[in-house]
Amino acid sequence: MITVRFAPSPTGHLHIGGVRTALFNYLFARNQEGKVVLRIEDTDVSRSSKEMADEILQGLRWLGIHWDEGPFYQSQRFDLYKKTALGLLEEKKAYRCFCTPEEIEERKNTGPPDEKIFKYDRRCLALTEPQVNEKLEQKVPYVIRFLIPEGVTYFKDSLHKEMKSENAELEDFVILKSDDSPTYHLSVVVDDSDMGITHVIRGDDHISNTFKQVLLFKALGLKPPKYAHLPLILGPDKKKLSKRHGETSVLEFKKGGYLPGAVITYLSQLSWIPADSKKIFTMEELARQFSLGKLSKSSPVFDYDKLRFLNARAIQEKNSRDLYGLLVEDEALDRKYSEYDVETKVALIELVKPRMKILPDFESKFDIYLRGELNYDNEDLVRLNETYSNDEIKGHLELLSVQLEQIEPFDRESVESGLRECADRNGLKAADLIHAARFALTSETVSPPIFDLFVFFGKAESVKRIGGLIDYMEGR
Repeated sequence: MITVRFAPSPTGHLHIGGVRTALFNYLFARNQEGKVVLRIEDTDVSRSSKEMADEILQGLRWLGIHWDEGPFYQSQRFDLYKKTALGLLEEKKAYRCFCTPEEIEERKNTGPPDEKIFKYDRRCLALTEPQVNEKLEQKVPYVIRFLIPEGVTYFKDSLHKEMKSENAELEDFVILKSDDSPTYHLSVVVDDSDMGITHVIRGDDHISNTFKQVLLFKALGLKPPKYAHLPLILGPDKKKLSKRHGETSVLEFKKGGYLPGAVITYLSQLSWIPADSKKIFTMEELARQFSLGKLSKSSPVFDYDKLRFLNARAIQEKNSRDLYGLLVEDEALDRKYSEYDVETKVALIELVKPRMKILPDFESKFDIYLRGELNYDNEDLVRLNETYSNDEIKGHLELLSVQLEQIEPFDRESVESGLRECADRNGLKAADLIHAARFALTSETVSPPIFDLFVFFGKAESVKRIGGLIDYMEGR
């Protein structure tokens, strides 16, 4: 069975690039009817934290990326890694290195000036067995280094085809530290084999690591998995995506008001284009289409405008009552509007959601539409004044106010008919009354359909708001 793994490190937040890696692993596994293993790579005990690990799990669950096995924590498997390292030592495929970091750094700085990259000089490989035993008796701290064999290392990559590295260019890397904790290379190889990982899908910044890990697999007599290295995500400045570009942690996107469907749909388009780049896809729909062979080698640029576009579409497609449920997850927001009944708030969400891009956009509409927090002294009035003077706006509203008082029943059809009759009777265009009314009701020049607004507010509130703008105009 095809088995993939997502293996984040809990030394920081779950970065959006890591989420794309998790997503592609998940989609590939589901497309192939395989399974997903979640592994928490917390071998760096001093920098890892349970809080970060919990946040990673929370972020994956929010996005709907589910795993079949795990989470497995590498910090609980140190004995297995040590046993493997000692086995390599016994087989002369690794050796003890007693050099201190300070000594290595000194040799690095005094090496030949034409050496572009310093490699460990294998000084400790030349130690005789008596010399090693003497240092062990003296309890001199040591690490275990993997002995790079002669030759060339190859591996096939689904995106980059055949990859090649001269072994002479590789350093004898550390596999077990002096405190008996494993390095990344050792723990990854041991776990990928132990957990039956058949395919490794990860960022192409790991390509150099893959050569070392392939050598470790071979030294252990194990078959390496198949690899696919994804191009890194870039920011708008074409540099590696980072905090300076905006939100990068997955839960920051949640707090920022993005819906998981929009985030997943957008991330799927970074190095791959599903059938319709403007559609919000479910995980099942994406999985049916996904193929490693369709991925691009080019580094995609993260486009926040495209993400907001997709998020706006996801909001439009979301049931308004479900959107209300998401909004009230913010307890402070829920308390702020607690005096209004749920049905009114759901009706407002239904009214305004076609123009919302992120969930926080709803709060300003709640302030205007529910609490009546209208500020007429704004840029929208300046734009309105490009067409109508204040006196014209006031006159149009006075005519409309009288008309609205006479409309029964106060439904969409009756209000529209009454407004148009009022305009015809006074030699005006319907738009003259509509523009003035929209600004009176919302203090904005862009809004949901005006007749839906009238019905939402009802006759009394509509007349009250129109009167408020009339009073404002009289005071200018």
